[in-house]
Amino acid sequence: MIKITVAVDGMQCGMCEAHINDAIRKSFSVKKVKSSKRKKQTVILTENDIPDEAIIEAIADTGYTPGEISREMK
Repeated sequence: MIKITVAVDGMQCGMCEAHINDAIRKSFSVKKVKSSKRKKQTVILTENDIPDEAIIEAIADTGYTPGEISREMK
C-alpha cells in the first residue's frame, strides 16, 4: 500500500474537500482518499502508484492548487 500526501491550497470548506476527493476517486483506483482544509492536504491510499503529473492534473482541474507530493510505503 502506498500513502501519497499532496499539499493542496484553496480549500475553504467541507464541500471543497469532497470536490477533491470525488475527483481523485473518479480519476484513479484508490483504497481511500481524505482531504483536509485545515491541514491543506489530500492523503491518498492506493495499491498502485499514481504519477505526480496525473495527480496534479486531477486536482488542478477542480480549481485548487496542488503543491508538494510525498510518498511512503504502508
